[in-house]
Amino acid sequence: MQPDILSNYATAEYMLVIELPEVLREELQAVKKHFADSYDCAAAVMGRPQITLLRFQQFEMIEKRIIHRLQVVTEAHATFLVELNGFSGLPTHTICFQIGTQTQVGLLIKSLRTVQHLLKIDKERKPHFITEPYVTLANKLLPWQYEKGWLEMSHMHFSGRFMAEQLVLLRRREGATKYETVKRFVMKNEKTHTVQGALF
Repeated sequence: MQPDILSNYATAEYMLVIELPEVLREELQAVKKHFADSYDCAAAVMGRPQITLLRFQQFEMIEKRIIHRLQVVTEAHATFLVELNGFSGLPTHTICFQIGTQTQVGLLIKSLRTVQHLLKIDKERKPHFITEPYVTLANKLLPWQYEKGWLEMSHMHFSGRFMAEQLVLLRRREGATKYETVKRFVMKNEKTHTVQGALF
């Protein structure tokens, strides 16, 4: 198909994320609310705390192919422990909950790159892999909000841990304001089981 014909088809924005367990999510929401109240930042309590691995834009008609490939990649991956430890900042606009266990997340993102040819809508709009993932506390901050907020958060202790067992694909259609869940992918470590079966 020619690009000018494809442009008539609906496109959507997608995110692939690791969801947090409800109990941990509530703990993070409490910190976000404290920040929102302390630094006049209502946006800090908007949205669910999650770990974003990948963002891309694509034609919706390719969605089924993408889902199939993401499922294959995810099912070959083993579950792993994610630890949140303290805070980090992206001067001068974002403060985040820091992920202390980047290695396993990095390996997962590396395996997801095998699908990137399906996620590229054109030369200008390439998929964005988050190489150092984090959980957002507050973003799009004004300079004073960042400076005062970071001064407090950099001295605050926070820790949490959970097992990452599935990925969630979210989609925001043209004209929509919110993302909706498209598919959940469960990590099964199936590639290892297949190899073991062949050996024994």
